[in-house]
Amino acid sequence: MSEIEPLLRELTPQVLGFLARRYGQFDLCEDAVQEALLAAATQWPTDGVPANPRGWLITVASRRLTDQFRSESARRKREDSVALMEEVVSPGADQDQPAEADDTLTLLFLCCHPAVTPASQVALTLRAVGGLGTAEIARAFMVPEATMAPRISRAKKSIKAAGSRFVLPPEEERADRLRVVLQVLYLIFNEGYTASSGEELQRVELTAEAIRLTRMLRESLPDEGEVAGLLALMLLTDARRAARATEGGELIPIDEQDRTLWNRKSIEEGAALTLETLAGGDVGSYQLQAAIAAVHAEAPTADETDWRQILGLYVLLEKLAPNPMVTLNRAIALAQVEGPQAGLDLLATLDDDKHLADNHRLDAVRAHLLQRAGDPEAAREHFLAAARRTTSLPEQRYLTAKAAAIPAG
Repeated sequence: MSEIEPLLRELTPQVLGFLARRYGQFDLCEDAVQEALLAAATQWPTDGVPANPRGWLITVASRRLTDQFRSESARRKREDSVALMEEVVSPGADQDQPAEADDTLTLLFLCCHPAVTPASQVALTLRAVGGLGTAEIARAFMVPEATMAPRISRAKKSIKAAGSRFVLPPEEERADRLRVVLQVLYLIFNEGYTASSGEELQRVELTAEAIRLTRMLRESLPDEGEVAGLLALMLLTDARRAARATEGGELIPIDEQDRTLWNRKSIEEGAALTLETLAGGDVGSYQLQAAIAAVHAEAPTADETDWRQILGLYVLLEKLAPNPMVTLNRAIALAQVEGPQAGLDLLATLDDDKHLADNHRLDAVRAHLLQRAGDPEAAREHFLAAARRTTSLPEQRYLTAKAAAIPAG
């Protein structure tokens, strides 16, 4: 199943885009694709992956969709639905099919339809295009799964009620929809770079898919600085992947990583993109984050990191896009420049922020700074609190080990 899952994730938006373009009715198409994916996850491990897996999924999903349309037609006695179904001929599971355009970008924009609330746009796109499960999306939003499932369902109904067509949005809507598309791609990347739960620290198939989709978006919108900025940020961040964990899967923080393992090709491409996009005029949040990642990536050693430059970039980023996670990262940079107490004082301003109430990162950063400030008992307490809050087992083990390494008394 471990080999099949990446393939299914890659094929999900292709199959859904094919069905949505051919039949419309996005909500029913999405349900049919989910049923086809379940059938594949059940059958392929036993029967083997078919020669044309995309065709297999399209066939199964089309049949599910046909059954649904026929059921609706019989119930509502709609002659037009009956006529439509008489025209549908599903291809054979392993039959070669004519080359089809990749509908993923159109699907991305459809999920970001203005009839859907911003939070639901992100959730729906993560499910339909990113292939994330409802539980994973709920963790990304820091809400219960029981809250997220109805949100996704309502989003699909909203798109249906709006009568949206499977085409790219008009020019006047594209900027707002693009903002959400970028947010979605970044969430997919982050879920892959540090998995929110489970044994694995990283899910390479997700980071690779996020980078692939962002490259595609960059090719379609070469003049959009934030698209280039996001691609640069992903490349510079993903460049550290090989050095982030031991052979046993244990987390290695950036200041302890073997930088010879960093992917120089990705760093060079990301740094060049960053310079190109920063010189293009207006600067957005992804461009600033890419600039921060570039400073980290180009430092030969951890001690040679230009923390003053990073701090200045975080100050700009916080003014442009205020966010508790930006403040958290600014506190880390501030501690590097002015000492741990300065960082702890800034962290104190986040104690009542509801978005970080159950987030392990606040405790983890505070623990590191308390240890540096000479308060080992408090540091141990916050390392353990962070370990209890994270659902990532590699992070949990790392934080527990940090607490255990602090001498008692």
